[in-house]
Amino acid sequence: MSLHRADSLGGRAAVVGIGATEFSKDSGRSELKLAVEAVRAAIDDAGLSPADVDGMVTFTMDTNPEITVAQAAGIGELSFFSRVHYGGGAACATVQQAALAVAAGVAEVVVCYRAFNERSGRRFGSGVQQREPSAEGAALGWNLPFGLLTPASWVAMTAQRYLHAHGLTPEAFGQVAVAGRRHAARNPAAYFHGRPITLDDHASSRWIVEPLRLLDCCQETDGGQALVVTSVERARDLPRPPAVVVAAAQGAGRAQEQMTSYYRDDLTGLPEMGVVARQLWRSSGLGPGDIDVGILYDHFTPYVLMQLEEFGFCGRGEAAEFVAADALPLNTHGGQLGEAYLHGMNGIAEAVRQLRGTSVNQTDGAARALVTAGTGVPTSALVLGADR
Repeated sequence: MSLHRADSLGGRAAVVGIGATEFSKDSGRSELKLAVEAVRAAIDDAGLSPADVDGMVTFTMDTNPEITVAQAAGIGELSFFSRVHYGGGAACATVQQAALAVAAGVAEVVVCYRAFNERSGRRFGSGVQQREPSAEGAALGWNLPFGLLTPASWVAMTAQRYLHAHGLTPEAFGQVAVAGRRHAARNPAAYFHGRPITLDDHASSRWIVEPLRLLDCCQETDGGQALVVTSVERARDLPRPPAVVVAAAQGAGRAQEQMTSYYRDDLTGLPEMGVVARQLWRSSGLGPGDIDVGILYDHFTPYVLMQLEEFGFCGRGEAAEFVAADALPLNTHGGQLGEAYLHGMNGIAEAVRQLRGTSVNQTDGAARALVTAGTGVPTSALVLGADR
């Protein structure tokens, strides 16, 4: 059973530094080098030095161990290091882990990072190639023999049900793709800078797995992204405006599996994100109307629509119209569809830029940002706020 009370983490930590490599399809260097470049850039952005860092957090799907990255980046002694499971679902949880460590006094300055050669190296989109036996992997055994071998095929099952239940066509997904690419077109750091698309472009892109077309699927990217988290008190003495962690949550739903939760009563939503949404609103005292910008994990367009509905921005089946109406600035960096696929870490960085007032697609007066992590898996999310 998920929490029925507010937690006390909010307001005790802040993101004070962001750093990234370029986003490419062939980085030409190791994943360790990418991680170190991003970490050093984030520390510099925070106005700190490697010697100030005493904590590191990353993903389990990472070839760059915390200790190795710390050593290569010139960081000294560590009092805290941690990894979060479930791929993209870990993104916001890395910041939650860092904030918990800071709030508990276990560490003072924690770096969260993610780096990979996801295009030139191991491509997650290629699906299951070989897998060692495991308890969690057993669930895939019910689906792989029927050809459900890739993330796109797993999501397509739920997407088809969503369209059927709400009487929609795949054009509903196109609204998300068009919005993301519109913002990416104005973002010099985005892979698709200068290349917006139309609904016709979406509708004419090739099928991947019906009802998903090519433009419903995120990129595969080489690159690295890092964030620096410290206490709000220390943040106020640093050069950049802090992005305060107003609330942070993780969530797994009933009958939860990794991308293949087909045995639930309803396949038209994302119960794991519902768990997160309830906790974020409960702990922050906020609601959908208090959010100025949404950075929603967009590995596949249908799950953006479902997230909007889980968080209460609109009714069930109404999210495509909500996006088309531009009712909420959404994925203003271009998202993983348009900027880069960094397992959601670049989305957290964009939320920080929005709160600093430095985004290339700046939302006027942005004071609160909602950031979500990967969906279809156990997940996480943040509400970040300006320190005003």
